[in-house]
Amino acid sequence: MASPFIELEVGERTVKVTNPDKVYFPEIGATKRELVEYYVSVGEGALRALKDRPTNLKRHPDGVQTEAIYQKRMPPKHPEWLQSVEVTFPSGRKAHSLRVTEVAAIAYCANLGTIDFHPWQVRATDVEHPDELRVDLDPQPGLEFDAARKAAFLTRDVLAELGMTGFVKTSGNRGVHIAVRIEPRWDFVQVRHAGIALARAVEARDPSLVTTAWWKEERGERVFIDFNQNARDRTVASAYSVRAKPHAPVSTPLTWDELADADPRDFDIRTVPARFAKVGDVHAAIDDAAYSIETLLDLYAGDDRGDLPYPPNYPKMPGEPKRVQPSKARSDT
Repeated sequence: MASPFIELEVGERTVKVTNPDKVYFPEIGATKRELVEYYVSVGEGALRALKDRPTNLKRHPDGVQTEAIYQKRMPPKHPEWLQSVEVTFPSGRKAHSLRVTEVAAIAYCANLGTIDFHPWQVRATDVEHPDELRVDLDPQPGLEFDAARKAAFLTRDVLAELGMTGFVKTSGNRGVHIAVRIEPRWDFVQVRHAGIALARAVEARDPSLVTTAWWKEERGERVFIDFNQNARDRTVASAYSVRAKPHAPVSTPLTWDELADADPRDFDIRTVPARFAKVGDVHAAIDDAAYSIETLLDLYAGDDRGDLPYPPNYPKMPGEPKRVQPSKARSDT
């Protein structure tokens, strides 16, 4: 039998939490109520990461042990204060997505069973020009977090030489994410090209550790820099997003000093609120400076290797190489 609902005061809103005692994370026994209260407790930081961005929802209304519902469109039934923004998908279709404007919106969606929040790299005021360059460091099978950590410091060095500052966080699994605020002057294609140029520059520092190979069969035991996370409608979990795993890990912002000996298993739905209360949002300065990507675009233009494949759901893009894994590709002759 469903437990009675409760109501939480979140800013100027009252958010109802239905069935608050339902267990969402079986490994630690964390409930739906704990999920909603977690997002309220880190609300300032979570809102900074999501503010005014079209946001996709990864929902598990019956807990993380059940199949996810991936929701890119605004929940059909919602309070009038919840805002939306129109976006265009790679197919050319348009839709209205959630636009997060306040902490209550995050709490409301958590009550719908949203575990992960996945924001676009644009703001609602200009949905065609990203204001964030994303570096997604993904250790391939056989590697652990330490490999991603090493790749992250290589990335920091390259960014520093470009005069850019990146903000680092755990992915909530074995990986690392780095966000770089950029001037919203370039479209998705150009920002993706800048991401490719950055990834190749990092790869050149240590090709035995880092790879830009899109095809898994070519990656080996290296850290893949997923340059396609800069493409339209590709998202990563936001800062402070809980991840849909039984132990409720959190994608947690860190300082670069903290990254040196961080263990991602230390950051979860029950430990991060105390950390946030103690140190606040260590990414509070992320919006203080926005950088040009012109140097990266020059690097891309001067690279004879050209473009790399897009994800399979994208239309064929100008200049894109064959979208077929090398072992199955036919010879042109």
